[in-house]
Amino acid sequence: MPRQLGELEDAVMTRIWQWNRPVTVREVLEDLQQERSIAYTTVMTVMDNLHQKGWVRREVEGRAYRYTAVSTRAAYSAALMNEGWSKSDNPAAALVAFFGMMSPEQRQALRDAIRVVQRDPAEEAREPEGEGPSQRAAEGSPEQDAEGAGGADGAGR
Repeated sequence: MPRQLGELEDAVMTRIWQWNRPVTVREVLEDLQQERSIAYTTVMTVMDNLHQKGWVRREVEGRAYRYTAVSTRAAYSAALMNEGWSKSDNPAAALVAFFGMMSPEQRQALRDAIRVVQRDPAEEAREPEGEGPSQRAAEGSPEQDAEGAGGADGAGR
């Protein structure tokens, strides 16, 4: 289970995730220096630590390493949410409290995600091309209107 990244680790990983390509310490350093004064060796140490922790893989290119993220920011966020939720002595109450903190846009994203996870594979096979869940969510589907603000299972009431 992942531990939450430290401030500098998060700043480095944010760049690696955003750029979505192999990066060098020098590239990350130059971008970080636009925000703060930081030494090359500090960034190198952080990236080495991220490698040791399994967040990034690295390959030698010339005299430098190129680092690539092992997973996505979304997967990291999901793992943190799962860890927090699993530590609760009342998971249902924790979810209700969490949903209550969400903006309307976040609750809509949650409803869309639940529809994707609950999809019937047979229904998916019958769907016309270009009519996937994200397309319907963007257009506003009838099931979305029927659910209202409470969500499919009524947990948002």
